[in-house]
Amino acid sequence: MSRYGRLLRVGTAAGAGLLLYVGAPPRELWWLAPVVFAVLWAVLYGRPARAGFGYGLAFGLGFFVPLLSWAGQYVGSLPWLALATVEALVLALAGAGVAVVSRMPAAPLWAAGVWVAAEALIARTPFGGFPWGRVAFSQPSGIFLPVVAIGGAPLLTAAVVLTGFGAGELLRRVAKGPLRQSHRFVRDPELGRLRAVVVPALLGLGPVVAGMCAAPVVATTAVDGSAVVALIQGNVPRAGLDFNAQRRAVLDNHVARTMTLAADVAAGRYPQPALVIWPENSSDIDPLRNPDARVVIDRAARAIGVPILVGAVLRIGDGHTTNAAIVWNPRTGPGQRHDKRPMPFAEYIPYRDFFRLFSPYVDRAGDFVPGNGDSAVDIGPARVGVAICSEVMFDDLVRQGVRSGAQLLAVPTNNATFGFTEMTYQQQAISRVRAVEHGRTVLVAATSGVSAVIAPNGVVEQQTKLFTPDALVARVALRSGTTLATRLGPAPEWVLVALGLLGVVAALVVQSRAKAGSDGDPLPPKEDVDGGSAGRRRRRRRRPDDRGDPDLRRAGQPADGPAPAARGGT
Repeated sequence: MSRYGRLLRVGTAAGAGLLLYVGAPPRELWWLAPVVFAVLWAVLYGRPARAGFGYGLAFGLGFFVPLLSWAGQYVGSLPWLALATVEALVLALAGAGVAVVSRMPAAPLWAAGVWVAAEALIARTPFGGFPWGRVAFSQPSGIFLPVVAIGGAPLLTAAVVLTGFGAGELLRRVAKGPLRQSHRFVRDPELGRLRAVVVPALLGLGPVVAGMCAAPVVATTAVDGSAVVALIQGNVPRAGLDFNAQRRAVLDNHVARTMTLAADVAAGRYPQPALVIWPENSSDIDPLRNPDARVVIDRAARAIGVPILVGAVLRIGDGHTTNAAIVWNPRTGPGQRHDKRPMPFAEYIPYRDFFRLFSPYVDRAGDFVPGNGDSAVDIGPARVGVAICSEVMFDDLVRQGVRSGAQLLAVPTNNATFGFTEMTYQQQAISRVRAVEHGRTVLVAATSGVSAVIAPNGVVEQQTKLFTPDALVARVALRSGTTLATRLGPAPEWVLVALGLLGVVAALVVQSRAKAGSDGDPLPPKEDVDGGSAGRRRRRRRRPDDRGDPDLRRAGQPADGPAPAARGGT
């Protein structure tokens, strides 16, 4: 391929990644994702693994650099670009894998498994993973979303990717014109032409049909009554890394907004809530050690008269801290709690001495440690699953809360660090996907916004604005039933990962055998002066993009072109 052709493919791959970002929240352009993967298929089909790696890297950078721009809002471009590059390198592996399996029978199916395998890797490594940019999280609405209630986020990703790859393969076959060629492996040429399009058409349409069929099961989990809940958004003194420089002001803001809500309830403007959710970091002063913080939280809890889930930073005995959500009873004070799984480079710094060489902000990060628990706590009449901030993007943490009996899901979060960026809306989209996945109402309480009440069908019923003090009050269903996705757990992901890896191994074996066979072929005869065998061989040569396509061979198209006419008499 010429240098111009390679540059065109690189630019197309990067543009496809950018288009995937354009379709992501806060924009509701879910239908762009299949289009993106149809374009990416055109770039990757038939390419060597090394080229696929490069095109996948270009795609990943085109997607993750703008998607994660909020990561550099106040700490500079180096951490942002480093994170985007690490994420893009995993998609580079996906690009290599898709290129390898692209000539396999039913290639889009294997390729979708490869993509899910790459996302599974992103979710686990390095340092515990960061699966923020999964394809599934670009689908908080649309025709594919119901699939998440069947097989979780991995199956939703697979559905979107498979539709795109299937459409891309179908368009490729039509554009290359193989349907006009003769077929010698089937008696009926028309049947051969039909078979050549049926496979990619079915693969592309199958997930769409699955989404339509799954729609009736969304939000059908069993209901065990209802409860009035309240979310408090107290706001912060200012956006940015210094929001917690006035930790007492942040705590006082949430106490004051709770007291205002209590007055509104007493005046009959709102119904009496059964529980209240405060955001992450609403008390960065440890209320278990600081008597002043404890006094004001007690005052707020007594005023509203119901338990409050308080987001607090707690100091533990060995000098470390933990990011916790504490159930604060108006009569007995602190009770059950959930401790967050800390995020690297935000709540702790791995290899701190090394990374200090690259950023002066390293020493501003805390030294948080994980705690214990089953991701669920009892608050008033409800059992609530808790996923603090970034925990909502991890399948196992959210699922653990539901499996522990959670009737609601709460996402206390602090997004003040990221200002007016798209981060809070991207996080809300993840919460919407989780609502449908587990058939639960999701309550997002944010220090500075956007707080939201999300129904089990993924619809945002109420939400606040950024950087304004506010409160949301809603009556929500308490649900005990579980979706198939909750019951199956990680099984769909592992099946899809195995499918992708098996496809890559099978493709490499086939390619290795084909290469070994070609190495043993005798040298072709020299060209005759009258255009003999060599001339016929040149006329029979197919375009390289179609040569060796197993799906076309199964449909009746030989790998090296149409069969020569029969020789001799009748």
